[in-house]
Amino acid sequence: MSADYQVHDNVAVITLNNPPVNGMGLATRTAAVAALRRAQDDGAIVAIVLTGAGKAFSGGADIKEFNSPNALAEPSLFALIATAEGSTKPVVAAIHSVCMGGGLELALGCHYRVALPGAQIALPEVKLGLLPGAGGTQRLPRVLGLEMALNMIVSGTPVLSEKLAGTMLFNEVFSAGTDLVPAAVAFAKSVAALRPLPKVREMTVDYPEHAAFLASTRATVKAAAGPFPAPLECVETVAASVTMPFDEGIKFERQRFMHLMQTTESKALRHAFFAERLASKIPDVPADTPTRAIDKAAVIGAGTMGGGIAMNFANAGIPVILLETKQEALDKGLATIRKNYENTMKKGKLTPEKCAQRIGLISGTLDYAAIASADIVVEAVFEDLAVKETVFRQLDAVMKPGAILASNTSTLDVDKIAAFTGRPQDVIGTHFFSPANVMKLLEIVRGKATAKDVLATTLALSKKLKKTGVVSGVCDGFIGNRMVEQYVRQAGFLLDEGALPAQVDRAAEQFGFAMGPFRMGDLAGNDIGWYIRKRRAIESPGMLYSKTADLLCEQGRFGQKTGAGWYDYKAGDRTAYPSPLVDDMVLAHSAALGVTRRVISDAEIVERLVYSLVNEGAQILAEGIAMRASDIDMVYLTGYGFPLYRGGPMFYADTVGLPNVLAAIEHYARGANGAAWVAAPLLVQLAADGKQFNR
Repeated sequence: MSADYQVHDNVAVITLNNPPVNGMGLATRTAAVAALRRAQDDGAIVAIVLTGAGKAFSGGADIKEFNSPNALAEPSLFALIATAEGSTKPVVAAIHSVCMGGGLELALGCHYRVALPGAQIALPEVKLGLLPGAGGTQRLPRVLGLEMALNMIVSGTPVLSEKLAGTMLFNEVFSAGTDLVPAAVAFAKSVAALRPLPKVREMTVDYPEHAAFLASTRATVKAAAGPFPAPLECVETVAASVTMPFDEGIKFERQRFMHLMQTTESKALRHAFFAERLASKIPDVPADTPTRAIDKAAVIGAGTMGGGIAMNFANAGIPVILLETKQEALDKGLATIRKNYENTMKKGKLTPEKCAQRIGLISGTLDYAAIASADIVVEAVFEDLAVKETVFRQLDAVMKPGAILASNTSTLDVDKIAAFTGRPQDVIGTHFFSPANVMKLLEIVRGKATAKDVLATTLALSKKLKKTGVVSGVCDGFIGNRMVEQYVRQAGFLLDEGALPAQVDRAAEQFGFAMGPFRMGDLAGNDIGWYIRKRRAIESPGMLYSKTADLLCEQGRFGQKTGAGWYDYKAGDRTAYPSPLVDDMVLAHSAALGVTRRVISDAEIVERLVYSLVNEGAQILAEGIAMRASDIDMVYLTGYGFPLYRGGPMFYADTVGLPNVLAAIEHYARGANGAAWVAAPLLVQLAADGKQFNR
């Protein structure tokens, strides 16, 4: 059973019971319909209270059944709502904690609604590229009015129940501390004899000059929604609550809901939603694996990355010590952190009290002994194995037993780093992305000796730090940077063959990337890639690269930090201005190679950039570096600015069709720099079998 049935003083109390948020799965719907009919058939029952067990009234759809046949099986959510609404005895929704999506639509189908303060009320379907599909767009405007309902539905943002007190959504919002079920039963008894029973569907939406308001709203929403169709569809369906009779509005809502279900954008958003939750599930590390306490942290290195990592801990309420080798560097790092927090406070995003509290959680030291009692230490020093060795040998000597030793390396071998210690089971990679206090991705690198409880603890910590933790195996560059190397290689070859930096970036950004490869390089620092290329030239000679990036770095054009990179920059201005000097350098290099430059279309640019990611992603999957294709997608959605509405590189390849991706790769393998294209065997096999990465 997913609904409990009790009788309190001739009032039936039906409690949805499907942890954790009483999702409206098939079993829950079936049990709730049966319970409503049982109460209807019992002559002693005068009224019905519908509530939710645990920490929610209902969070809406059961995500365990999303996209499965059960989601549409009878009794549907429509049938459940109709059963409540059609009851000849008053049905009172007793709302607490969370009432969202289908849960709110069910409550709107009840005759009365009472609530505790602090309950989060929302129709968040737009965040999955959908609209409320069980009457929400037609009923909510009838109780809140057109404007308030439209704002809630288009944004999907929760509103606290007490802020909706006094609207027709709630008949009563009880005071804090009220025992909800007894209060709801008392309310139900007070209305038990009242007839006719009120139905939201019989109300009307009264909004003078609604046509002008809706026209203005359409223009605003269209401009803000960008490539996502759902927000504008929400406007149109809510508009139907004013312009159509209720039953016609419901029919129109259902049509638009089914249309959105089939859009690539909604499929991409739903893919990302589930991928984020799946990323924390590790097959050989059970959910109940004990974790280590993380009450104190330390960070080695007070530079941009180290300071950002320290802010993550402070933001989560964890005291953190920054260690540096020189007082000047430590003072500079602490001053930058203070400035960052104060700027956030000035923007109104942080109260003075919170600002002071977070700054107070961060201290500095020059002495390794001062960090010995930390539960986790994150090394964020220069990306050089010899430097890492020095740090980890010192950490091994001073850190308490059981402390987690984490490296922020972006490319280096975590197993080699672990071997510098006598406790490789305590070593793990934690690759934060810059700026570390902003970017959502945390690439968690599992070494061959990393203990399961260390991995479980780091995954739990990532959630506490409000990061999306994605586990990677050990290889040069892990998931993200190993793939982006192929992306950047293709960008360089495109310059050699006929494109210029601004065209490549423009094509990538029109596809939806947050920034193109050359603007990305200027932001990260071109010298970082230069250093890695020089290391790899020694470790893996023979790798084919365009030499343009090396020529750029030889001129000292490292990017924004030097005021010049692939683009020119002005003091205090992050705008990337195309550089005639760089364009001339590119043309001269093509000439030196004996290449006859050609016109390259934006479509080719996008294919070569994106399919290089896909091909390397397929190889990473086959090697087991990534556990699943959706993990790769999460890395790119949260760390590399891949467009959310395209779902990540592997999901995008699925939507294009793997045979089409393979055909394009084989085409480019026959062209200039074709040696860089070797189709991954997994891609070849999946294409031949008619399968997808994400299936």
